[in-house]
Amino acid sequence: MDRVQEKEYANLIAMIEFRDYQTEIIGKGTEIIRTHRFLYLAMEVRTGKTLTSLGICQELKPKKVLFITKKKAISSIENDYNLLNPNFELTVINYESLHKLSRKGWDVIIADEAHGMGAFPKPSGRAKRFKEFVFHSNPYIILLSGTPTPEAYSQMYHQVYSIPNNPFRVFKNFYQFAHQYVSVTKLKVGGMYINDYSRGSEKIIEAMKPYTIRFSQKDAGFVVDTQEHVLEVEMEKETSKIIKKLKKDLVIEGESEVILADTSVKLMTKVHQLCSGTIKFESGNSMVLDYSKAHFIKEKFAGKKIGIFYKFKEELNAIKNVFGEDICQDLECFNTTDKNIALQIVSGREGISLREADALVYYNIDFSATSYWQSRDRMTTKDRLKNDVYWVFSKGGIEKDIYKAVIKKKDYTLKHFKRDLLTL
Repeated sequence: MDRVQEKEYANLIAMIEFRDYQTEIIGKGTEIIRTHRFLYLAMEVRTGKTLTSLGICQELKPKKVLFITKKKAISSIENDYNLLNPNFELTVINYESLHKLSRKGWDVIIADEAHGMGAFPKPSGRAKRFKEFVFHSNPYIILLSGTPTPEAYSQMYHQVYSIPNNPFRVFKNFYQFAHQYVSVTKLKVGGMYINDYSRGSEKIIEAMKPYTIRFSQKDAGFVVDTQEHVLEVEMEKETSKIIKKLKKDLVIEGESEVILADTSVKLMTKVHQLCSGTIKFESGNSMVLDYSKAHFIKEKFAGKKIGIFYKFKEELNAIKNVFGEDICQDLECFNTTDKNIALQIVSGREGISLREADALVYYNIDFSATSYWQSRDRMTTKDRLKNDVYWVFSKGGIEKDIYKAVIKKKDYTLKHFKRDLLTL
């Protein structure tokens, strides 16, 4: 081996060398999973939970490992696997494609962004599909998430209910679990009262401790400096007129389309859309009414490589129409070209890295506090700890009120909207 080859080999080894804390977690995690056949790896974004989980698999010496994740994260996980080059076969697939695989023969199953299985009181389709794989293979199981219970501790039950050796296995269903672990209250929805199961006890997290390793960016020595900037855009006068009329009449009839806001939920959604210049009609069709935000972003960030988060489908069309060839939706394209990238907030908030971006720009804002906290850190890496995030709001619009709620780790709800309605 000549000097050039030796240097290249050394660089490759350096690329796959585990950090000290990852080596420690791998040791502890291997011990837990050998004892319980189950591990919940709750490592915050950019601390390397994917590589760490593969390191644990390496210690278990399996033949076949299944890694379930989001579609956008598949290539990144495969890259980590190729760099590590372990002695086991890895299949990486997204949750929606699980039906294409055999449910038998897996030695280890890793479920990424596991909190996505945390719907309650009834299990989601994702949780049910995962349960089928666990039942047929009886594998070692590793659950991964930076935020295991982003909205409520009650989200834990269906993440683990399929696992034979979970702390809540004595309960036949969520309702029995809730009787012991949840303070059930009544919630008024559409004039009817329903049971609210969101107030789970901290005892849920206590019960999970023997199975869980928690690790934060702070534990890793990351001191992330995320600077947030709120920018306001003057929308077209016609847009404001439409919003005012809809609030007053709850319906706007055109020649061929109707905007109907006959419930409070519909009104909140329609106002949210209109404030960013789009609308979905009662027919199901949608269109861009106002390109002000898209033009503002293109001019404001000219010469910079940016990631743009949007909420509604038509917002993407507005971005495409204004940016043209300068926009893409594929992460590989973004990382290897000078193009900007546009991502839907919910799908783009997890499992991806926008480390190549000069800034993150929000075309709109989601009602979910989880979306806020997860998506704003997409640029963070162990070497990049200073980020600039820009929120583009319409002057006098609903977005600023949503922002005030989510930065306090609270979802923006119908209750908030009714309170803010008079000022919009």
